[in-house]
Amino acid sequence: MVCNLAGEIIIYGPMVIGVWGRVWGGPVLFIDILALGLILGPTGGESLAERRGSGFEFGWFTADKGHRLRFARAEALEGRAKGLVLLLHGRFEFLEKYGEVARELTARGYTVLSFDWRGQGLSVRELENRQKGYVKTFDDYLGDLDRFYHLHVKGTGLPVSILAHSMGGHLALRFMHDHPMGVDRAVLVSPMVDIMTAPLPRIGVRAMANIACASGLSESYVIGGSNYTPEHVRFETNRLTHDRGRFENEKALIADNPDLALGDVTHAWLKAAFDSIEILSRRGYARQIKPPVMMVSAREDRVVSVKAQKRLFKALSGCEFVSIPGAFHEILHEADPIRDVFWNHFDGFTSI
Repeated sequence: MVCNLAGEIIIYGPMVIGVWGRVWGGPVLFIDILALGLILGPTGGESLAERRGSGFEFGWFTADKGHRLRFARAEALEGRAKGLVLLLHGRFEFLEKYGEVARELTARGYTVLSFDWRGQGLSVRELENRQKGYVKTFDDYLGDLDRFYHLHVKGTGLPVSILAHSMGGHLALRFMHDHPMGVDRAVLVSPMVDIMTAPLPRIGVRAMANIACASGLSESYVIGGSNYTPEHVRFETNRLTHDRGRFENEKALIADNPDLALGDVTHAWLKAAFDSIEILSRRGYARQIKPPVMMVSAREDRVVSVKAQKRLFKALSGCEFVSIPGAFHEILHEADPIRDVFWNHFDGFTSI
């Protein structure tokens, strides 16, 4: 199913409408997290106050048409960095949410660079209602990524690894296809290879988006979509993370700076997503992605398609696939036992 801002099903009239909200070959490895004693709910990691400190230094760069996008940099903690991690977050997300991840990477000796996608965080919002999730085409995202890469990543002289979540994983795949020599390796976490539309048929949802855009409704919310409303974002009904502390941290960051808030998607965003997914699924496309990839899949994902991830894994050359049972969509913001397994595999893959 596709989720709203709280990762919930949206009820609209007599039927369930799938709406995009907070979003949003090697051996297959399955890890039984439940057997490790996963306890759902708050975990023993950092306090809320610690998580809210980002460790980033922020700046701005200019994309096409003079659009200003916000970026951030975090330096390796000790000595010269052993590499650079280009951190690409998902739809709805923003830099501050990844402060904990950035600190874990810098502690491992990496310099971290990241930016807010257009239409998210504090980067440019192209519509009068800044809460609407909008992009005309995913090529705009890719153009921003290409611009950022050439301005801030390419000249560092460091080996470049991508760590990308959800929509960021989708865009990382397309970027590596177009720039096969620009990245040394990539770790894709719950990548948006395709979106979940159940119980509605995928072909019907795509047709609805196409018709709406052709009818002049491209900037309108999808049916049932709305602005961000914090009281509707409840941990008990979310399908993104089992960790209450990390879930509440995101809400607290938005409360601190309401300009970070983002609502559901428009018909334009949904059409653009389907169009880009079609490009990614073209015959032979995946084979042209050369950097080694580790794909980390959340077994309990209700936002993106795990089946599509497995199909792409088989089409990629030099890809490892890790499936984590018990994990919801946001593995990087999950409960500590799940995150510990992720970091063990990240360390193993990046040390090769």
